[in-house]
Amino acid sequence: MTSEDRTATGGEPVVRLRGIVKAFGSTTVLDGIDLDVARGEVVCLIGPSGAGKSTLLRCINGLERITGGSIEVGGERLSYDEKHLNGIRSRIGMVFQSFNLFPHMTVRENICVAQREVLGRGAAEARDRAHALLERVGLDHKAEAYPDNLSGGQQQRVAIARALAMDPALMLFDEPTSALDPELVGEVLAVMKDLASEGMTMVVVTHEMRFARDAADRVVLLADGGIAEQGPPENVLLRPSSARGQAFLQEIGQA
Repeated sequence: MTSEDRTATGGEPVVRLRGIVKAFGSTTVLDGIDLDVARGEVVCLIGPSGAGKSTLLRCINGLERITGGSIEVGGERLSYDEKHLNGIRSRIGMVFQSFNLFPHMTVRENICVAQREVLGRGAAEARDRAHALLERVGLDHKAEAYPDNLSGGQQQRVAIARALAMDPALMLFDEPTSALDPELVGEVLAVMKDLASEGMTMVVVTHEMRFARDAADRVVLLADGGIAEQGPPENVLLRPSSARGQAFLQEIGQA
């Protein structure tokens, strides 16, 4: 099913970006980005360093204030009122390059704390949800461990479980494997592929072209402040139509 089919059958897109501009001082990083993400769609953002991929994710989540344009999540326009912003963020799970786990809390407590404080779940319900998600990512046996006693790949899988515990409508991944040793990358990508196959709406900034080929419904190439090319992975990654797309694949040794 294409992204257009999903949008047609599922109503409003989960994310709608119109004319997004983001500048840092006199430097414009994003310059007029239009992008829809349909329910259940997996979109991989690729492009050269400095193209604004991570910045775009942070704008969707309200971590960066846009300079111009509009963002809608679940049909609701994002504003920067604190109460409204917290409501939007409660529907979005975000996994960063660094794992951002609380080092003084066990794995289970890392997953439970926001459930209790943000969602208002009771201790037993939060604990049961944490164990179910840890089992899902293959780490229930590490529930009582502390983050420092886990490998990088294990910590990132815990971070994914923590994000999923909030029952998000959208998952954002910002280069989730970039801080990992090569032998640990596969275990994190496997969890993400499972999420994709289960219909989770995902926007993924990645340099893992194999993952983009295997898991993405659509690949979006950002370059020079805008979208240089987008489409199915087999087109963008194997048969890019734009000169910028061809140049990027040559840069990373994919062409």
